[in-house]
Amino acid sequence: MNKDLTGKQIVILGFARQGKAFAQFAAQNGAKVIISDLRSPDQLQDSMDALQDLEIEYVLGNHPLSLLEGTDLLVVSGGVPVNIPLVQAARRQNITVSNDSQEFATRCPAGIVGITGSAGKSTTTALLGEIARAAGRRTWVGGNIGRPLIADLEEMQPGDVVVQELSSFQLEIWQYSPPVAAVLNITPNHLDRHESMAAYSHAKANILRYQDETGITVLSADNPGAMELAPLTKGRLRLFSIEREVRDGAFVRDGFVWLRSLSEDQEKAVISMADIKLRGLHNLSNVCAAVTLADSIDIPISAMAVAITQFNGVPHRLELVKTINGVQYVNDSIATAPERALAALASYDEPLILLAGGKDKNMVWDAWASQVTKQVKHVILFGALTEMLMNRLEQENKSQGGSLQISRVEDLPSAVHLAAAVAEEGDIVLLSPGGTSYDAYQDFEERGRHFRMLVTEIDTDQRKAI
Repeated sequence: MNKDLTGKQIVILGFARQGKAFAQFAAQNGAKVIISDLRSPDQLQDSMDALQDLEIEYVLGNHPLSLLEGTDLLVVSGGVPVNIPLVQAARRQNITVSNDSQEFATRCPAGIVGITGSAGKSTTTALLGEIARAAGRRTWVGGNIGRPLIADLEEMQPGDVVVQELSSFQLEIWQYSPPVAAVLNITPNHLDRHESMAAYSHAKANILRYQDETGITVLSADNPGAMELAPLTKGRLRLFSIEREVRDGAFVRDGFVWLRSLSEDQEKAVISMADIKLRGLHNLSNVCAAVTLADSIDIPISAMAVAITQFNGVPHRLELVKTINGVQYVNDSIATAPERALAALASYDEPLILLAGGKDKNMVWDAWASQVTKQVKHVILFGALTEMLMNRLEQENKSQGGSLQISRVEDLPSAVHLAAAVAEEGDIVLLSPGGTSYDAYQDFEERGRHFRMLVTEIDTDQRKAI
């Protein structure tokens, strides 16, 4: 790829977080930048104002094919499907199609650890970043979470550690793989975008496909979807597991996380499971993944233990917002697929009031409906999924002879209000929707922030009543 942007015409599709960051980078490095977004000028005014000092052209409301005239590079933001006519036309004209995450990766002077998976990638990415910092390494964390890494590229140095979370939306057009790359798991997700599990898995596999013999591949030995990608490994294959011992990687045994390295022909205890604050077996798996990755970039076990002991998790993932009158309110807004919501349910033995709903991604809800009926005492449904989930749960409840209480409300504020009214001391009110946020919010983070605010208002209202 031609890394010099001077004088190049670049069209950026989508003016959200990723598109905005790359537009600024490209314009500051001498490119002619055109931003195209389906939204109106009024909707994008704040973002346009933030870049008003840069020479940027805007084409808003549609993506006309005329955008490709004289274009050298088409940069597609993650939220823009790559099967739209403009992207297909660009490929027919041999115009390079890329995204901000790949443009960053091919320019980054530091070693990159790339992490993807259907679930757990945000927690693993954030934890690995904390481990690297505990070891005294200058560390940058971003990509699909947080700040786009392209925004900090000019400050990065060869000795730094870069931890890049990557989604299937980003990876589906990648032709590059980080030198150290992990696939945590592959389970059904985003099938509304990728249309089939084969296409979804193929997109994820790009994180490994372009490694060479010096690369390190890290996979979950417990997940068949991840292990199916093992034949792509050209360099060192390392595994992690919470179910069995592995020859090269992290695993669980006798209440400890252990690390085994074939290169050193030894194993060492990393941390007691009792010292891990994260709840759930899925988070134990994330810890094992982070340990394996940390060892792969030569971080000592002492730093791993310190960081893991202090790590409380990432926002919107089993985040305890507040305990009010003995009721815990937990924000798991990041659970945008049934499998993620199931992992949340598996983390609790306490009585649960589950807030579920949002928008569907053509997912399979059978296992979710069965487990909710068995485990949850009251489910409150909201959003676009309400009707479908109501029918599924009523059928399951009837077939199991269950006692699940099912309520339906219009939106998240109504769900929180009802949960606060019916919750008893010892209950957990768990926002773990299982659906995306796009029926009502910009993303799961906005939904999670709204949940936090609503919980705070519950506490304020109850204090006023005392």
